[in-house]
Amino acid sequence: MKEIKQEIKKGITVHQIKTNSFKTDLVAVFLMTKLDRETVTKNAIIPMVLRKGTKSLEDSQEINKKLEEMYGAGFECGIDKTGDNQVLRFYIETLDNAYLPEKEDLLSNVIQLLLEIIFDPKTENNAFKEEYLDSEKEKLKNILEGKKDDKAVYANLRCQEEMYNGTPFGLYKYGYIEDIEGINAKDLYEYYKNLIASCKIDIFVSGNIDEKKVLETISNNENIKKLEEREPNVQKGNAKLIRHEEKEIIEHLEVTQGNLVIGLEINENSKREKYVATVYNAILGGSATSKMFQVVREQHSLAYTAASNFLRHKNSIFIRAGIEIENYEKTVKLIKEQLEDMKSGNFTDEDIENAKTGIISMIKSIPDEQETAVTYYYGQEVGEHKLDFDEYESEINSVTKEEIMDFANKISVNTVYFLRD
Repeated sequence: MKEIKQEIKKGITVHQIKTNSFKTDLVAVFLMTKLDRETVTKNAIIPMVLRKGTKSLEDSQEINKKLEEMYGAGFECGIDKTGDNQVLRFYIETLDNAYLPEKEDLLSNVIQLLLEIIFDPKTENNAFKEEYLDSEKEKLKNILEGKKDDKAVYANLRCQEEMYNGTPFGLYKYGYIEDIEGINAKDLYEYYKNLIASCKIDIFVSGNIDEKKVLETISNNENIKKLEEREPNVQKGNAKLIRHEEKEIIEHLEVTQGNLVIGLEINENSKREKYVATVYNAILGGSATSKMFQVVREQHSLAYTAASNFLRHKNSIFIRAGIEIENYEKTVKLIKEQLEDMKSGNFTDEDIENAKTGIISMIKSIPDEQETAVTYYYGQEVGEHKLDFDEYESEINSVTKEEIMDFANKISVNTVYFLRD
């Protein structure tokens, strides 16, 4: 598996991932723009409106019919947060040309369709179709109202919001209910045109592909030809956290189990630290042999679930635990003891090797899924440091215990969030 990149216009890049491991091809387009309170809800609803129809395909039924004619190609779209940026994402997966019953260039047709959905939407009177917008506004409202349905996910989101309050990353990727009523078809279409003209655009094509043909198909696409060069409206780097004393947030909802999330701030941001942080996190709570799982959950029986994850693009770690409500103080105390153990080197060489083995296994599995590989390469595109799979594995293998201890002493607890009854 290899990636070939070419910027066809300033701010618009084609990425081709050549692999013969699959019977399918995957085409993905990412539109990246700054996270901003004024536009976050508009960005969230735009993919929902775009999937409703195009200039030549009247509605979603016609789009679905077209996909069926393309041997049941699968389409999806959505919204993500990457660092201090919001990403509108669009995918179509289809059968590779080599496996078609008759000789035809299905991949080129799929590329054309996806670009049409994104860049040539259904409009009426120079606005999005009112009927389509109204139905998607209702769906987005339902998504926002359902934010609290999964209490563990909600607790994690709330801790991030509190920890990054006042910065772009503190915004919810789907936006806010109070914005929905004020979104109208004409203004949203005008905003959409400005977004398309200013965002960072990355087009990925993965499969056993003809690189020259793919590049020609995209470069000669009428919708791509209409796009101007741009200095992408994206946030480079991340907004810094305002230093403060550790804060505790306790929120009450109707829950039967407490959800504890502890946000850790990393007071270092270098290329090397990213790999040390990955190993540190695996030892702390990123695997079944981690301190969170073995000590907090198994030995002390204080948690039903206990884990941690490292947010590479925000240089922070979040510890999560599902606990009995009365065990809150005990659990926080025990977790903080594990953080101190990491500082003093109270972990073994076996812990380090187990952590590295798990991480490297994950790295080796990336090429096994097309979407995972595309996500990895896109992360490389928007990140500050770029490396291939072998380099990534080498960096992980070279992390030492001394580096992990030194890193542990650059970590501080920023926010303790607890969701209880």
